[in-house]
Amino acid sequence: MNLLLVEDEPNVVSVISRGLTDEGFTVSIAPDGLIGKQMAIENHFDLIILDIMLPGINGLELCKMIKEQKPGIPVIMLTALGTTENVVNGLDNGADDYLIKPFKFAELFARIRMLLRRYQGTVNLDQIISIADLKINLSAKTVNRNQTDIVLTATEYRLLEYMAKNKGKILSRIDILENVWDIDFNLGTNVVDVYVNYLRKKIDKNASQKLIHTAVGLGYVLKEKS
Repeated sequence: MNLLLVEDEPNVVSVISRGLTDEGFTVSIAPDGLIGKQMAIENHFDLIILDIMLPGINGLELCKMIKEQKPGIPVIMLTALGTTENVVNGLDNGADDYLIKPFKFAELFARIRMLLRRYQGTVNLDQIISIADLKINLSAKTVNRNQTDIVLTATEYRLLEYMAKNKGKILSRIDILENVWDIDFNLGTNVVDVYVNYLRKKIDKNASQKLIHTAVGLGYVLKEKS
C-alpha cells in the first residue's frame, strides 16, 4: 500500500510516517502543495493524507485538483481548525474524511483502513516488511524469500521480526536478548549467536545476497548489502 502525505510540519510528518511505516505502508512525503500536486498526479497512491494549511497550494485547492483527475483515490484531510465551516469546506472539495489536530495515530490508522475498504472492497491490510526479496508478514507471522516460504520456530521468528523492524540498525546482543527473550541472560551466553546462525541457514543459505550481517564487536544488522 502506497500512501502520500502532504504536510509541512516536520513533527507531524515524523510521527505519521513512522507510524504508517511500522504498520507496513510505504509512505511518500510532499512538504508543500505544489510538490504534493505533482506527486499525486504523476504517481500511483492508494490513499492521500493532506493538511489544509500548506504553502504553495492549500489543502482545499489541492484536494479538489486531485479529485478532478483521480477521483478513485481516497483523501483524508488534516486540520488544526475544527470548526464546522472548515470541515464542510474540506468535504465539499472532495475529502473523504478529516481529522482535527492533535489526533491519536490509532484513530488515523482506523480511518485509513475504513477508506481503503470502502474504495477497494475487501483489501489485504496485512502488515508487510520487505527487505530485498525477503517478505515478513507481521499479521500472519509468515516469512517468504524469493517467493519461497520459510518455516521458522517461534523464537527464530521473533528474532527475525525484531531485526526487520530495526532494519539497517546495528543491534547489540544485549538489545536482542532484552527484546526477543525479554529476560536478562548471563552476558556470557551465546544464545544470540546460536539463533542468528539458525536464521542465517534458513534466510541466507541459498541466497546470492546475504541480509544478516555481523558488525564485529558490536552485534548484528539486517540490511541489504550496499
